Amino acid sequence: MPVFVYVLGLAVFAQGTSEFMLSGLVLGIARDLSVPVGAAASLTSAYAIGMIIGAPVMAALSARWPRRRALAGFLAAFVAVHVLGAVTTDFAVLFGTRIVAAIVNAGFLAVAMSVATALVPPTGQGRATAVLLAGITLSCVAGVPAGALLGDWAGWRSAFWAVAALCVPALAFVFRSAPADAADRREVSIRREAGALRSRPLRRALVLATLVNGATFATFAYLAVIAADVAGLPAGAVPVLLAAFGVGAFAGVTAAGRLGDAKLWPAVCVLPVGWAALALTGAHPAPLVALAVVQGALSFGVGSALVGRVLRVASDAPSLGGAFATVALNVGAFAGPLAAAVATGAAGDYRAAPWVSAALAGGAFVVIGARRRDSSRSPRVPR
Repeated sequence: MPVFVYVLGLAVFAQGTSEFMLSGLVLGIARDLSVPVGAAASLTSAYAIGMIIGAPVMAALSARWPRRRALAGFLAAFVAVHVLGAVTTDFAVLFGTRIVAAIVNAGFLAVAMSVATALVPPTGQGRATAVLLAGITLSCVAGVPAGALLGDWAGWRSAFWAVAALCVPALAFVFRSAPADAADRREVSIRREAGALRSRPLRRALVLATLVNGATFATFAYLAVIAADVAGLPAGAVPVLLAAFGVGAFAGVTAAGRLGDAKLWPAVCVLPVGWAALALTGAHPAPLVALAVVQGALSFGVGSALVGRVLRVASDAPSLGGAFATVALNVGAFAGPLAAAVATGAAGDYRAAPWVSAALAGGAFVVIGARRRDSSRSPRVPR
């Protein structure tokens, strides 16, 4: 695996930490900037929306740029807005920096996916994708807890400074080692690449990625609350549970990078059963922890394999393929918790969240089952 792929993974780790760290900094931001807690919490939603909007727009705008310029520009802008966020005393400015950070993060991730898969032979594309997604899962395991601890120790602004500092080595490597393929990018046709969305295998892979990621984050958003209020775990055990979920996710992404999507069908079969089991047994600490690890591994493993599938079936859209995958994942990450919020509010029980996950994962099961049925009827249908 080229070293530069791991450099991209470092940058994705920093960006993933920035995306998720707000959950541990909300109270400090609300207190320091004199805004309601709900307003401070809206910074997370702002980031998700920015990711959804930013992926296709930034990928399209940067499609004809040399890859080095695109990666360096996005990463430099990411550093700059975090510095601004760290020094501002105006909540509106901080809110704006979160949207801009998400947009350039989406652009960076879309370009990084296309660059990483272009640097390796077809047989290594799954592993290259897994390295990037491992950066996101590692941010859940290490980056987010570290950000929360740093925020408690030195204030929420220190977490923003830390993310900016973490990006600097990656930015230096990008300037030094990123491919600068200016000549080849002149012939990119955004309209032609967008036409790849007419491909039935691509649309199906995008729907699957959205459903699986929606199922993942519907429960992940409520996992700490389920642990504390339903299972009765002590406050000190909740971060351990979240880290256990992240460890499972990292293991799943790593396995998916080696196996590709060959084992996708069995894993998707198990996903809805696992979420339903978590809903039924979530009041008991032992099965809650065990299922958190298992579901983290399955969910992120399947998600990683689906990203690889999107990039493969979108081979006619090398510039926008990563954007397609990024949008699908973030639509799921935004819609899943939203559906879970509606369900838990109506049921008055936080265990409704994993039932939402079971329903979304069940939808993925139906979609992939239809694909297998179509493939068995016509061997020529692309997988």
